[in-house]
Amino acid sequence: MSYVDEVIAEVIAKNPDEPEFHQAVREVLESIRPVIEANEAQFRRDALLERLVNPERQIKFRVPWLDDNGDVHVNTGYRVQFNSAIGPYKGGLRLHPSVNIGIIKFLGFEQIFKNSLTGLPIGGGKGGSDFDPKGKSDREVMRFCQSFMTELCKYIGADTDVPAGDIGTGGREIGYMFGQYKKIRGLFEGVLTGKGLTYGGSLARTEATGYGLLYITDELLRCHGESMQGKTVVVSGAGNVAIYAIEKAQQLGAKVVTCSDSTGWIYDPDGIDVAALKEIKEVKRARLTEYKNYRPNAEYHEGRGVWQIKADIALPCATQNELHLDDAKQLVANGCKAVCEGANMPTTEDATKYLQDNGVWFIPGKASNAGGVATSALEMSQNSERLSWSFEEVDAQLKKIMENVYHNIDNAAKKYGFEGNYVVGANIAGFEKVLDAMNAQGIV
Repeated sequence: MSYVDEVIAEVIAKNPDEPEFHQAVREVLESIRPVIEANEAQFRRDALLERLVNPERQIKFRVPWLDDNGDVHVNTGYRVQFNSAIGPYKGGLRLHPSVNIGIIKFLGFEQIFKNSLTGLPIGGGKGGSDFDPKGKSDREVMRFCQSFMTELCKYIGADTDVPAGDIGTGGREIGYMFGQYKKIRGLFEGVLTGKGLTYGGSLARTEATGYGLLYITDELLRCHGESMQGKTVVVSGAGNVAIYAIEKAQQLGAKVVTCSDSTGWIYDPDGIDVAALKEIKEVKRARLTEYKNYRPNAEYHEGRGVWQIKADIALPCATQNELHLDDAKQLVANGCKAVCEGANMPTTEDATKYLQDNGVWFIPGKASNAGGVATSALEMSQNSERLSWSFEEVDAQLKKIMENVYHNIDNAAKKYGFEGNYVVGANIAGFEKVLDAMNAQGIV
């Protein structure tokens, strides 16, 4: 059995009931197999892959909090500090009922390579809780965040581990967590990113993941002699990533005709009204059923179905494993040219392979949604300098970073004989930088 196969089998055996983590490890290790096999004896001797797939540290803790009726609830908090070879741990905090240790490990493992691809000095980590902020009052969310940070603050810091937002963790939650960290530690430092502009946040951070997704998609198209102008785009999700992906796609001349949330989806043949979407999701925190109040000609459908709409480009921006094999077949049948992931691993393994086998340009999330963490790292730089950059400065740096990410993954794929396979390219390009740093620092 090859070294790669041994390690994959070991991960599955030692981490049962964590299918998302198994999927992430298998996808990465299969992609970097050419690099491993060229150095197998040395990597096996140094247990390089074992050190790569095992977190440096994983923390699990209880989070008791008081609701508005005076009843106590207990959730579980997590922080997985996966790899610090190239910088302090960096990765979001997800607040969602589906959160468990396997999902956090999958996200943290992906984060290692995503952060490496940005070219910035940040390692991989992830955290969160099975707490659901939906339906909770501001005071309930505040009490949960304060309890969560009371424990988490022991393990993070501006030069140690810098969490950010993720699903369920927006500006409100980051603010409450930052306030509690500052109170307990007595430090005003850049320990969290995604902060408000009045206390160390960065302009363009809100837009960064969605905008970055479109910058890399646009570069992909331009390098294949195409452009976003006049393209029809289908997007899933209606959160931060989806909203600003839709906004930037339409600024680049495309027409986005769908979005979705956990209960249903919208088809608007005239193009999604971004202002209405922001009002519904960012201001009212309501469901997409309200969209027809703004655009009566739009269609609302229960369940899922975004990928059945004919489009040139598909941007999955909701959650993991949301685009299935049947969806991939529908996209190919409808002539879709490119799928670029806005969420973390939203396309299943078999769907990814089908898209690639049928000539669809496919960029994985670790490359295409790296704009958010890249801008978080820019926020860290601003905090360290005690400066605030203009929106235009941050946006220009973001655009340059995402264009560089595309060329790095493209070049890595070509170097190892996998031209056009951006999954392989992303994993190899991300891995090589981490590999160099791990080797330089010894067996630690």
